[in-house]
Amino acid sequence: MSRLVALDLPGGELFKTVVSKVWEQGNALVVVPQRLTEDGREKYLADIGPHQVVGPDGVLRDYRPDGAELAEGDALVVCSSGTTGHPKQIVHTMAGLSAHCRMVHSRLGLDRCSDKWLACLPLDHLGGFGVVARSLIDDVTLMVVDGFDADVVSNAPNDNNVTLTSLVPTVLDRVDTTPYRHVLVGGSADRETRPANIVHTYGSTETGGGVVYQGKPLDGVEIRLGANNLIEICSPTIGRGLRNDDGSVSALPSQSGWLTTQDIGRWDQQGNLEILGRNDDLIITGAENVWPAPIEELLLRRDDVADAMVMGVDDDIWGQRVIAFIVANPGSEPPSLADIRGYVSNVLGPAHAPREIRFVGELARGSLGKLQRNNPA
Repeated sequence: MSRLVALDLPGGELFKTVVSKVWEQGNALVVVPQRLTEDGREKYLADIGPHQVVGPDGVLRDYRPDGAELAEGDALVVCSSGTTGHPKQIVHTMAGLSAHCRMVHSRLGLDRCSDKWLACLPLDHLGGFGVVARSLIDDVTLMVVDGFDADVVSNAPNDNNVTLTSLVPTVLDRVDTTPYRHVLVGGSADRETRPANIVHTYGSTETGGGVVYQGKPLDGVEIRLGANNLIEICSPTIGRGLRNDDGSVSALPSQSGWLTTQDIGRWDQQGNLEILGRNDDLIITGAENVWPAPIEELLLRRDDVADAMVMGVDDDIWGQRVIAFIVANPGSEPPSLADIRGYVSNVLGPAHAPREIRFVGELARGSLGKLQRNNPA
């Protein structure tokens, strides 16, 4: 059986050491978000109820030592619902993490003699912790830092011989990614015009991280489009189940090994998977189905747009109307509604053209850069 150990400490050398020790002892771990306040971390621990906790001093302390244990082979619990509300706990096995490690390193053509990973994203998310897991499992040199710092990321290749990292779209324009061999990028919409070393990924907490790279499934991953073009995934990296409040684990909702996501997709002319958006992001305007992601990607190509989010609001005439929340580029004149409508209409069609623009100073995003559509600004 496996005990659950919470890691309540920042990224760094000690973090790597503790992860290795927990796994060597056959236990599972969960990472406490360091961006939370002290009270927030206490609530997080109370919701999770680990057997033990490791604090910033590296000392292991009992928390709920008599709680229900996990199964042998369980290695990681990741909470996918953010830091508000009751966290949904996804249980991943060492077998699943190892499979993902092999798939990713095979696709990237890993060279153990020369490659080195940098983990700089939040470690309570797979975007950050996945880098740590791959490095430790495959014995690859690893640098872990305590949170994102643009200067550190830009200088890591020259200062620390780093060749690989994982980032989110919102920080790409703030760092120099040129020296990296590969930069994995997941999350929300991004500009299409990126250097060849930028690798766009698609996946989820349930799938153990990104399982589609540049529109192509990793080796061993199968993708199909189900009812209403919902993306369905079959992969050895999918989590074992959901950990309940009493410590028991329930199976993830799947059919014959296929996990149905709430993401809508389609295959482009090159056979690449294109993500249109979440099922509940769909805008129905004038009987036309409109997805925010293609509009956002198009807007982000403009020099006068620094950031953008698209959503639908109720409209008496159209059912819903398309609205664009735009962060204007400080170095340019803000675009006009007529300019934006013509630009979008010419590429995607009139139904996709925003009927309203709202300029904001900043868009609300989660810790991994995902747009918060229920609270845009």
